[in-house]
Amino acid sequence: MGDYLQPKTLEDALAALAAKPYVLLAGGTDLYPARVGRPFDDDVLDISRLDDLKGISEQDDHFRIGALTSWTELIAAGLPPMFDGLKLAAREVGGVQIQNAGTIAGNICNASPAADGVPPLLTLNAELELAASRGTSIVPVEKFIINNRQTRRAQDEIVTAIRVPRPSQPTTSTFLKLGARRYLVISIAMVAAVLERASDGTVAAARIAVGSCSAKAQRLRLLERALIGQPISPGLAAIAEPSHLSRLAPIDDVRGTAEYRLDAALTLVRRALARLGEDS
Repeated sequence: MGDYLQPKTLEDALAALAAKPYVLLAGGTDLYPARVGRPFDDDVLDISRLDDLKGISEQDDHFRIGALTSWTELIAAGLPPMFDGLKLAAREVGGVQIQNAGTIAGNICNASPAADGVPPLLTLNAELELAASRGTSIVPVEKFIINNRQTRRAQDEIVTAIRVPRPSQPTTSTFLKLGARRYLVISIAMVAAVLERASDGTVAAARIAVGSCSAKAQRLRLLERALIGQPISPGLAAIAEPSHLSRLAPIDDVRGTAEYRLDAALTLVRRALARLGEDS
């Protein structure tokens, strides 16, 4: 094994990264499985003891989720309905042991097309705080993930938090996932949806994201625009059409064909809209 550091302050962690490249270790639920069967000789920077990167807080205009917050902690947090979709996704991240150890930011930085947390974060317009010795920057999750397993995180940067802006309207959300079995499964397709409700009971804003159907999760902006101004009811499901999924680029693999994935994604989108229409 290469060098192993476990700093106790963010400043020390950033100084180490500025000096040389390290593989970052948080919950380890992605790092260790990816190295099964080969020597673990990476230089590792274990950031799991950076307590300032843990916990959830409320600010005037946004919610702040520390990068080391676990999925279990998110599920237990008292958050408004806009986070229901993210919580539903959290319950799909492996088993309870994985949810206890895995971190929200780690799920994003892993940048898997099937990362359960990414579609709901896209629908929440979430942003990432990135810290480096040279300063701090804010990057939308949608721009942070470039492609399959590729992100914009520079070698000397650490994701310190996820920021979710407060919506101006009452907001509801949901998440649906299709897999070959009910639990502990990589998705065939998944959908997150958010609706903001106008005072007259119509859709003030909609955000829909589909995962596992492209190299990275995709927002369905054509459908989002079509939903604005529509009465919030289960009938919203009928608005979704195959053409609204034109940005998706699914592949054939052992879990399903591209054609099946598109059909499944459309079905999940319609179910998500029907669910939000019933709940509103």
